[in-house]
Amino acid sequence: MPRAKKTENDRKIFVLDTSVILYAHNSIMNFAEHDVVIPITVLEELDQFKKGNDSKNFEAREFIRLLDKLSKDKMIHHWTPLNGKTKGFFKVMMTSDKLKEEHINANKVFGEEKNDHKILNAALVLKSEEDNRKVILVSKDINLRLKAKSLDIHAEDYETGKIKNVTELENTGKAIIEGIDPDVINKLYDNYTVESKLVLGTRKRKSNTYYILRSEKNSVLAYYNGESNTMERVDKKLAYSVKPRNAEQTFALHAITNPNIKLVSVQGVAGTGKTLLALAGALEQRRDFKQIFLARPIVPLSNKDIGYLPGDIKSKLNPYMEPLWDNLKFIQNQFKESDKEFQKITEMVNQEKLVIQPLAYIRGRSLSNIFFIVDEAQNLTPHEIKTIISRAGENTKIVFTGDVHQIDTPYLDSQSNGLTYLIDRVKDHPLYAHIKLEKGERSELANLANELL
Repeated sequence: MPRAKKTENDRKIFVLDTSVILYAHNSIMNFAEHDVVIPITVLEELDQFKKGNDSKNFEAREFIRLLDKLSKDKMIHHWTPLNGKTKGFFKVMMTSDKLKEEHINANKVFGEEKNDHKILNAALVLKSEEDNRKVILVSKDINLRLKAKSLDIHAEDYETGKIKNVTELENTGKAIIEGIDPDVINKLYDNYTVESKLVLGTRKRKSNTYYILRSEKNSVLAYYNGESNTMERVDKKLAYSVKPRNAEQTFALHAITNPNIKLVSVQGVAGTGKTLLALAGALEQRRDFKQIFLARPIVPLSNKDIGYLPGDIKSKLNPYMEPLWDNLKFIQNQFKESDKEFQKITEMVNQEKLVIQPLAYIRGRSLSNIFFIVDEAQNLTPHEIKTIISRAGENTKIVFTGDVHQIDTPYLDSQSNGLTYLIDRVKDHPLYAHIKLEKGERSELANLANELL
């Protein structure tokens, strides 16, 4: 089918890499009136990803279904219209039969034949065929983008859904207000709660926001309860013998143990106590939930799946879950072995009241009466975050912890990871609270590493 004529030649052609599709299967629909090309190599790579339970496997399957739906009875190596009058066209490009002697060959330039170079060759052929239009390679693989630029191919990251101001977003959920009337602070101490207008005045009210209120004489930690439209005092409280050491930790533990808040995110660098507080808060509320689930994304060396490791699922997961066990042991060691609190943790593990939960197998489940802690959430994609939250049944609480600047997963960054996405999309919701932990409390040595190295 011939491509529809346009009056302008500024309609671009975007060449999509596999990494973009594994990040968002519907990415092909997000290029406005511009045209999209899928190199045949990308389809070959997607075929390897279509089996499995991980998010990338789901994205691969969904994209293949979408492509089948869009193409209908048409041949997809010809330009085919995308849905909607404002959309452009797409096609799958066969590269090998179009690469001529006069073309630059990425395989020869880089001295190796690999799929990334085949995708680069597809973009190079398009550039020669469509010399009056701008051809742009879209990839979440930074190295592939750099290689493209070395071959004079325009290359961009996939920007849809990226959060622009991450620093500002991190600081949502907490505010400092100076110049508060000392009598108002005294009233908070005496009565626990005051009308919000005495503190906030005409300021915009945001549910579950935490405040440090200061006057010339005194200060207090407080929390805005959107349901009652009141300001409540926040006290430092122990959770399974773990005591918060600063204002932010106090806020985080309050949110984690507040039964009205069903979704919590705790952001902070290593050593700020994110995971420890989440675990301590969960143990403190163990009677309110059937089970405590602990999980963290698996980011294996060389990006190999855990199937490469020997043993059953438990032995495969254990190396990745050691940080969670370390925090659990720290809490347990606050007590003597003869103490009932020490023995209770051992009993909960043995009776599977406290369970390591593989995220890969969560799709399709319904999790009711569960306290779910997801550590290192910055290594999840936005879709994975949505999948986890959508599994929540009655009386389930989910706490995500992580550092949006410490990402180990290829193709994610501080603007596109699942934790940043969650904070941006759910902020100000009455069921949600976000706290950023700022001060390292692990040790003086750990603080030195975070601040100076």
